[in-house]
Amino acid sequence: MKKLSELQDRQIHSLDDVKRGLSSLLNSVKARIEMEKGFGVDAFLATRQNKAVNPALNSPEKHILTETSIATASPGGQTPLNKEQIQLLENLKNEAAGCQKCSLSKTRTNLVFGVGNHKAELMFVGEAPGRDEDLQGEPFVGRAGQLLTKIIEAIGMKRTDVYIANVLKCRPPGNRSPLPDEIALCTSYLTKQIDIIKPKVLCALGTFAAQTLLNTKAPVGTLRGRFHEYQGIPMMVTYHPAYLLRNPNDKVKVWEDIKKVRDFLAGTLPVATTTQPG
Repeated sequence: MKKLSELQDRQIHSLDDVKRGLSSLLNSVKARIEMEKGFGVDAFLATRQNKAVNPALNSPEKHILTETSIATASPGGQTPLNKEQIQLLENLKNEAAGCQKCSLSKTRTNLVFGVGNHKAELMFVGEAPGRDEDLQGEPFVGRAGQLLTKIIEAIGMKRTDVYIANVLKCRPPGNRSPLPDEIALCTSYLTKQIDIIKPKVLCALGTFAAQTLLNTKAPVGTLRGRFHEYQGIPMMVTYHPAYLLRNPNDKVKVWEDIKKVRDFLAGTLPVATTTQPG
């Protein structure tokens, strides 16, 4: 009888393990389906199918937001005009256009200042312009930009609802990583943009944006998934869209991060920020 009882206990424990495994698998599948519906499958299959950049992005008819036109670009068109705020952004953009603090000013094609809603509640910060951005003078317009658009749309917003900028305003030659001195010389433009726009929440995309704004050397993998604080503003750290194009398996992690941003903006997620990253 004792052996029979022990056998039954083992069977029960084994069955519980199976149930837990199935539950974990079902939750994973559910999250995957939810994420695919939100981000759009095509955005992540682009690397495998070697899709070309969306022709609409290079079309002369595409709507490129400027610091003047963003006054009317807002959710439902209800954002009030703030001429002083727009003028401050224009002045800062003109200042950056004349910047010659580092050698990037000599190799760039166009300044890539920033784009979006001047009253945005959500502001994305990336690393530096790439080739497409340098040619068009607008951040996130290449393949990584298409993916960022999908991410924004996945939380029920449009690119015209948010503001998008980079740490560097000029493209590093060959798309190399930003150098420490370049970051140090260029960061003031980003911090002033944030101060003018005053977003409700920031989203740092990738290593350089996260480490620059949080003044840390901690990797994105340890920073992501929770809110930090930048100058009193909650900030979510997540992977850069360009990283996701190379590592599509991590898109689920980004979806989890972005859902927290969405829920925070909707007022359904209380935020406890961490002041010490890592």
